[in-house]
Amino acid sequence: MVAGTLAAGALALSLTGCGESVDPTERLGRKATQEPSPTPSASATAPAPDSGGAQGGASDEAYKKWGLTAPVQYAPKPAQKPQIPTAAPGKVPVIDRIPLPAGEKTVFLTFDDGAEKDPEFLKMAADLKLPISMFLTDSVASSDYGHFEKLRDNGSASTVNNHTLTHPNLRTLSFEAQKKEICGQQDKLEKRFGQRPPLFRPPFGNYNDDTLRAASECGVSSVLLWRVSMQINNFQYAQGSALQPGDIILAHFRGPSELKGATEIQMTTRMLQRIQEQGYRIGRLEDYL
Repeated sequence: MVAGTLAAGALALSLTGCGESVDPTERLGRKATQEPSPTPSASATAPAPDSGGAQGGASDEAYKKWGLTAPVQYAPKPAQKPQIPTAAPGKVPVIDRIPLPAGEKTVFLTFDDGAEKDPEFLKMAADLKLPISMFLTDSVASSDYGHFEKLRDNGSASTVNNHTLTHPNLRTLSFEAQKKEICGQQDKLEKRFGQRPPLFRPPFGNYNDDTLRAASECGVSSVLLWRVSMQINNFQYAQGSALQPGDIILAHFRGPSELKGATEIQMTTRMLQRIQEQGYRIGRLEDYL
């Protein structure tokens, strides 16, 4: 997997990344194809409800309020977690799709960076009880970490995770510099939210062996990549032309200036519509790891 990701790294640099003020297109997993866009609390991870995450937590009418034609379907917490490949000693595993039993059509929502802090999005996520795995970059999210605390604590069992201090291309940095970026954000998130995040996503999906060693030394349990990226209107796929079971979907906390006039809510509504059109339900990522 490391070799595959490194091979895609050169192509990644030719695409627009998920920086502080850029177009939302970002590299996908092992290969990329460009598609035109039409105050601290006790835990960094809110405890999942007894039913296992955000399954069925939304009210019957919430979906209509946010432009959907049917309720969002949620996957129950699995009775047994899937088998995730183990990493070499001193490193952490890299995950870009969750292995699921045959026929289980479940995908997972992840949002990166933290530049946009739309209070209406907080209402949407709370109404629909969307289980979102957040990967926050300090340089853009720290101006209002309270926004993401509200998102975490809205009853959806959403989580806060690490996306570095300043969003660099880690493959261009030394081991010590990478460790500073990763551990530095671990420290900040632990101080702000009360727990060191278990998950880490490298900016642009770019990493190397030093990244995996640094992440391990910083207390990270897994590096999370993705196979599908939500653009403004549609998905961009790393493989094929449709969602596949276990896909980790990448989206961003972005506003109209970076979504060509679209809002974060409009982008998310379209994303949920695409998931529904393909007959998928949404799972809570952490329930499977």
